[in-house]
Amino acid sequence: MSKVGIVYWSGTGNTEAMAHAVEEGAKTAGANVTLFTAGEFSGSMVHDFDALAFGCPSMGVEQLEENEFEPMFQDCEGQLKEKTIGLFGSYGWGDGEWMQTWEDTCRSAGARLVSGGVICQEAPDEEALEKCRALGAALAQA
Repeated sequence: MSKVGIVYWSGTGNTEAMAHAVEEGAKTAGANVTLFTAGEFSGSMVHDFDALAFGCPSMGVEQLEENEFEPMFQDCEGQLKEKTIGLFGSYGWGDGEWMQTWEDTCRSAGARLVSGGVICQEAPDEEALEKCRALGAALAQA
């Protein structure tokens, strides 16, 4: 059974709903799953998991939340080489540029992305939640 960690930050509850859908997909696929908020996770924990999902909404000028999530993620970056990960998050405006930048950062760190990042505008609809469940299942099988 694979161990999957899901780490997220959510200001309005949209990314949190996505995190729970990723969790559901991973559990349904047979993984042992632990859910963390960004404040509960650090780079020293990365190697405790076979795969990780990181979730953060787009903030400001298409960037990660800078007070809690981004410092935690920067702490993890050096540990992502050859780590299987998935990314997800919501946005209010723009075109998802923050996710492309985030994916590029992860690839540069040597991470293996199981898919493109899962994004949705505002609250996730059923289609977005299903993509999150599929992300969780892919992480469980990685």
